[in-house]
Amino acid sequence: MLVLTQGDPAGIGPEITAKAWQALRESGPAFVFLGDPALLEGQAPVRVLGSIAEAPAVFPHAIPVLPLSLSVPALPGTPDSRNAGSVIESITQAVRLVQSGEASAVVTNPISKDVVKQAGFTHPGHTGYLAELCGVPGQDVMMLAGPSLRVVPVTVHVALRKAIEQLTPGLIIRTARTTVEGLKRDFGLPNPRVAVAGLNPHAGEGGLMGREELDCITPAIRTLQAEGMTISGPLPPDTLFTPEARARYDVALCMYHDQGLIPLKTLDMAEGVNITLGLPIIRTSPDHGTAFDIAGTGQADPRSLLAALRLAARLADNRRKA
Repeated sequence: MLVLTQGDPAGIGPEITAKAWQALRESGPAFVFLGDPALLEGQAPVRVLGSIAEAPAVFPHAIPVLPLSLSVPALPGTPDSRNAGSVIESITQAVRLVQSGEASAVVTNPISKDVVKQAGFTHPGHTGYLAELCGVPGQDVMMLAGPSLRVVPVTVHVALRKAIEQLTPGLIIRTARTTVEGLKRDFGLPNPRVAVAGLNPHAGEGGLMGREELDCITPAIRTLQAEGMTISGPLPPDTLFTPEARARYDVALCMYHDQGLIPLKTLDMAEGVNITLGLPIIRTSPDHGTAFDIAGTGQADPRSLLAALRLAARLADNRRKA
């Protein structure tokens, strides 16, 4: 059983949850929604549960809900920081359910970083908070995966200038190790092939366009190759994502957020999934935000959430077998 968090109640989370249930109610995977049941009422049949154990029998007939209360009624498209406590509590309880063995994986609906920050949330997003809840702060790695491409940014939600400052051989090595371990254990790839993007145009052109490749990225690659990892680079970023190039690797290790997420979202926006590697639990999420601008209009596309739910079930099964 998967547990799906509430996300921001003013965003498209409730709508895509209802649409995902309609698509999965007969085939599965089954999930339980952890949030305010009023968010789903009128969009799909809802059944409030006393415990998660009731969810499998309920799922074919209604969305099973473990209830949380909002501080104020949610207005689609109008986020309210007074409801941030419920957003955070949903994440916290979802992790506890997986840690206790009552659920197999966490799937998170989109949150607004600005809204939860206003309520005192100090993490830049879901990922760091999940790592803290799991007792592995700083060990989390974000992977974005779609039908055409997997990418891992070495630096994530920081300004580009700061991302360059943060880039070190040690960070690249740690990120690559966590990525390969996750691909082996959760994705079932016995020998993952890693392609490493350069930071600068033409991967630095031998130092003419920057020395980060020579001083930082190449030493990290050599260390990982010496450990037996199948890893290549640094490769020119402008040719790394062509169809021919993508056929030669299983994941692209990118130096900063947009370097990886622009091609991923261009190729697979509708079915992209955010996966947190390095945790003792499985966590996936749709590869999009709260979309306040279309919340409540019926226009939200559930395909990324559907992909996140299906992938979470597959990864949880692979981890059990591993």
